Amino acid sequence: MKTLHVLSSSPFSDDRLSSCLRLLGNGDGLLLCGDATYAVRPGTYHAEALAALQGAALYALAEDIQARGLKPAVDIQQVDYPGFVALACQFSKVNTWL
Repeated sequence: MKTLHVLSSSPFSDDRLSSCLRLLGNGDGLLLCGDATYAVRPGTYHAEALAALQGAALYALAEDIQARGLKPAVDIQQVDYPGFVALACQFSKVNTWL
């Protein structure tokens, strides 16, 4: 079952991103929103881990990337809110990491 994992907490405040990366399966997706978008900052361990990600698609809310003035260090597909809804419909399951 293909799962869209949604993270919104900063990777610098807890280990949810690391836990999520360990559980990502082939064909899964990871959507970063809110402070989780800080994970794409160049020169961080988190950006390196995301860049090494294989078999899963990587997304971020464009509005949150722009609001934080980030220039992603990783190849990431930026989506808007309607794109977020489309992703949720595309995957069999959505898991929000609260």
